[in-house]
Amino acid sequence: MRINEAIAAKEVRVIGKEGKQLGIMDIGKALEIARREGLDLIEIAPQASPPVCRVMDYGKFKYQQERKQRETRKRQKTYEIKQVKMRIKIGEHDYQVKKRLALKFLERGDKVKVTIMFLGRQVSHPELGRRLLDRLIEETNQISAVEKSPKLAGHNMTMVLKPK
Repeated sequence: MRINEAIAAKEVRVIGKEGKQLGIMDIGKALEIARREGLDLIEIAPQASPPVCRVMDYGKFKYQQERKQRETRKRQKTYEIKQVKMRIKIGEHDYQVKKRLALKFLERGDKVKVTIMFLGRQVSHPELGRRLLDRLIEETNQISAVEKSPKLAGHNMTMVLKPK
């Protein structure tokens, strides 16, 4: 943002400190009005014709902008993506261990990327991997939802689960 003398336009539309329009005037007169009130002239819409400037305290304005940005960052929900890897010839006990691990991550509020790795010619049977992922979806559907459905990419089939 440009302020005071950094404003390049010859004429500007001026908005007063209370938000009332003061009209279109040359930059010198607008700067004089701002100085008389002990405030700054800030260009808020440079793309308009003529540019729109506002009379306000720049330090206070900048502080309020930073506060708004901090508030929006605070309200954002951040997820960590945890990964669980399996093969299509996984044993029942190993499957249960991986499922418990995925459930633990989901309960903590993390997303889970489940990867089925195919070895050699196993890639010609993607339905086996899909069956395994469908089983996992069904057994975890109480606390999770599918964010990205199962997709085969090379020798891996992946999907992403998110907490409900």
